[in-house]
Amino acid sequence: MTQFIWPTTAAQLRCDKKWLETDDTISLQLSSDNNNTFDFKPGQFISLGVELNGKMEYRAYSISSIPNQDFLQFTIKRVDGGKVSNYLIDQFNEGESILALAPTGPFNSVDCSAKPKIALLSAGCGITPVMSMARTWLANKTNVDITFIHMARSPEHTIYFDELQYLNEKHTHFNLQLLLKDPQHTDYPQGRLDQEWLATLCPDLTERTVFLCGPTGFMQDMKAYVEAMGLNMDNFYQESFTPIEAEVTETAGNTGVVQFEVPAFGVSKEITKGATLADVLEESGVPIIIACRSGMCGSCKCKVDKGEVSRTSTETLSEEDIAQGYTLACSSQVQSDVEVSLV
Repeated sequence: MTQFIWPTTAAQLRCDKKWLETDDTISLQLSSDNNNTFDFKPGQFISLGVELNGKMEYRAYSISSIPNQDFLQFTIKRVDGGKVSNYLIDQFNEGESILALAPTGPFNSVDCSAKPKIALLSAGCGITPVMSMARTWLANKTNVDITFIHMARSPEHTIYFDELQYLNEKHTHFNLQLLLKDPQHTDYPQGRLDQEWLATLCPDLTERTVFLCGPTGFMQDMKAYVEAMGLNMDNFYQESFTPIEAEVTETAGNTGVVQFEVPAFGVSKEITKGATLADVLEESGVPIIIACRSGMCGSCKCKVDKGEVSRTSTETLSEEDIAQGYTLACSSQVQSDVEVSLV
C-alpha cells in the first residue's frame, strides 16, 4: 500500500466504521479513497472539519490508532454545548466524508525522548493519545516497560476497558493500573488519583519517562504530584492543546476601537482593541481555518503586514516567521490598527 500524502489544505476522508466506546463516547475509523496508509507520530492530533449552519467548524482530536495502517481512529466524547463533537456522535454516519488537516502536535513518543521505562497517566478522554503510544510500542514488539495509569468513573465509563485488560494479560511489560470512583464488580481499587495513590500505583515513577493527558485540572494536579515525588522534569511531557483564553484586562490601555483591514478580501472595519484575531477574521467572512484553537496546529497562521498584535502562543512559528510578521490568529490579540493577509 502507498502512504497517504497530505495536501496543503484539508483532505477529505471517509468514515468506514463508527461504534460506541461508552454511553457518551464513540470511536470513528476514517480512510482515504485509495485506502492509503497514514504516517504520524503516536500522540499527535488531527483537526477534523464539518460544515454546520453554513460555516466550517474544525476541532482537534488525538489519533488513537497506530501509524502505517490504512485507517485513522479517533475517540470522541460528548461535550456540553460541543458543536462538532456532538454532531459527530449524534449525526455523522458511516459512509459519510469529513475534512481533516495533517497530523501535528509536539506531544508524541517520537520527538519526546523516552527512557526504556514509561509511565502513561490519563483520565477520561485523555486516554486517546497515550493509548496510541502504548499500542504502537506493543505492536512494534519493543522492550519498553509501560505502566499505564488511568482514572475513570467506573468500568462502563472506562474507554478501551476490554482492550486494556487484554493488553495487561498478554504483555508482561504492560502494567495496567486503573483507579475507579466506582469499581463495581471488578477488583480495581476505588479512589481519586492523588500523590499517595500515584506512589502506590507506580512506586518507581521517578525512574520513568512520564506522558500525561487529561482534563486541565487533572493535568495540573498530576504535574505537581510527580514534581513533588522527585521526578526529573526533563522526563515529563504533557498534552497541551486546550483552548487558549487570552487574558485581556479592562484598563485604559486595553480599551478603545482600532481599524482592521484585510485588503485581499475587501475587509475594512472598526473593532474593539484586544479582540482575538481569529474571531475577527471569522466574523469578517475571511476563509481562514481555525482548527485546534490552542496555538498548537498552525492552521490559522497569517501575516500582520501593519500594526501590532500580542501573542499567547508561537508554537509552530520560527524566529524568522515572527520577524516577518507571521502570527497564529487563534492566540493573537489586536493591539493597534492592523492590516492582515493570509499565508
